Amino acid sequence: MTQAARYTNVLEFLENTAASDPDRILVTDGQKELSRSGLMEVSRRVASGLLNSAARRSPVIVYMEKTTDTLTAFFGAVYAGAFYTLIDPQLPSARLLQIQQSLKTQTVITDDEHLEQARELFEGCRIFRISMLQESGINEEGLARIREKHLDTDPLYVNFTSGSTGVPKGVLICHRSVIDFITCFVNEFGIREDDVIANQAPLDFDVSVKDIYSSLLTGAKLALVPRPLFTTPAPLLDFLCEQETTVMIWAVSALCLVSAFHGLEYRVPEKVRLVMFSGEVMPPKRLSNWMEHLPQAEFVNLYGPTEITCNCTFHRIERSRDYTEGIPIGASFANEETFLLDEEDREVTEPGVTGQICVRGTAVGLGYWNMPQQTKERFREDPRTPEYASVIYCTGDLGRYNERGELMFCGRMDDQIKYMGHRIELAEVELAINAVDGVERSCCVFDEKKSRLYAFYCGTIERGDLIQKLKERLPVFMIPGVFKQVESMPVTGRGKIDRRALMEEMKNKK
Repeated sequence: MTQAARYTNVLEFLENTAASDPDRILVTDGQKELSRSGLMEVSRRVASGLLNSAARRSPVIVYMEKTTDTLTAFFGAVYAGAFYTLIDPQLPSARLLQIQQSLKTQTVITDDEHLEQARELFEGCRIFRISMLQESGINEEGLARIREKHLDTDPLYVNFTSGSTGVPKGVLICHRSVIDFITCFVNEFGIREDDVIANQAPLDFDVSVKDIYSSLLTGAKLALVPRPLFTTPAPLLDFLCEQETTVMIWAVSALCLVSAFHGLEYRVPEKVRLVMFSGEVMPPKRLSNWMEHLPQAEFVNLYGPTEITCNCTFHRIERSRDYTEGIPIGASFANEETFLLDEEDREVTEPGVTGQICVRGTAVGLGYWNMPQQTKERFREDPRTPEYASVIYCTGDLGRYNERGELMFCGRMDDQIKYMGHRIELAEVELAINAVDGVERSCCVFDEKKSRLYAFYCGTIERGDLIQKLKERLPVFMIPGVFKQVESMPVTGRGKIDRRALMEEMKNKK
């Protein structure tokens, strides 16, 4: 078992792995691959080129698509004493500018493909081409000085999530949080050196943190799945099989995409032994489809927001269990506590009572970048221990314990709506719709101005039959007033259902 206590910098993951078998391939993107020692050396070259530009504990923007070069930019920034944030070139220009203005950084790394666009967007910043940085001579003395001053509480990365005020929120995570979580994660699921981890998530999404740092810690090969493959399941399945994938840590929407387009009927990645999913509630029918095609694989439901370093709970799927009533988000990872608080900040322990999901432990992030008020609201002191300061993160998600003592996800606090005079959880309505034969996936959206509840669903069942089935499961006041059958669910860049796009499509067809 790996002991987290001996690490103070995630770069030690890479350095230890490189020392054990330097020439073994560590990462590939289908076009280019790097060995363990190669990734370390090139990252140190990038860092040496940044030493006079990137200030310690300051952000470095990485403006690139997902490639092996992108990882050298990440670790180069860290070797230089800074921290990294990936900005997806496909984001709208307005959002790109919002993020850049929030970071107030002067340092940007990009590639030749996006160089001119970067110069226009980040006017006044120092723009570095990754290809030039990779040719820098290694400044051993300078890198050593940086490492001497490093603390494990120094920032490692910032990932931007949507903000309720319309301004993106940058979640800041430190080295210690990743070291502790990834060590627990790898040990819990037995990720090994001979594994091949197929990375689905964009590198600005914290699901990718599990892929990247599990690979660095264990030496498992990291296969970065090119983004275009997710538009056509056949080449995607070919890639997974050709890479001899054994571990998939994917968003629910990505797994559903493969299943919805019958990708597994074309080809099955038979070497996959571990499938983990998160981000949204997994439709039981989609899960069953994957489990039927991978009868020997283990499946795990993961839960946790970006603010607590990837995940705080997990549930191992039991093949003989009926999950019609929903899949638990399960129990806490080692060295994390996940618990419920009611509206009066009292801890909820009895089954069936809903409360806000809260988390404590070293995996809790540093807060929001340059947003002290929002940080204060969500990263609070634990009300259960007023005698001393202990920071917890309040997720804004609702949960309850089932009769087995397992934690169940009940939706967002802001998804609790007032409809026909009743308080309703949208997640509960979606769960009931997903349980109906002939429904593959569903999503509910509430129009507060019109007080109208919409249900969008993929499947073969007719609207009238669906409503009739729901009357057997739900009280009348919980049945949506409008049902819309769609061919597929639009997803955001983060791989979650795009509720706004569904409503826009509804409006455009009127």
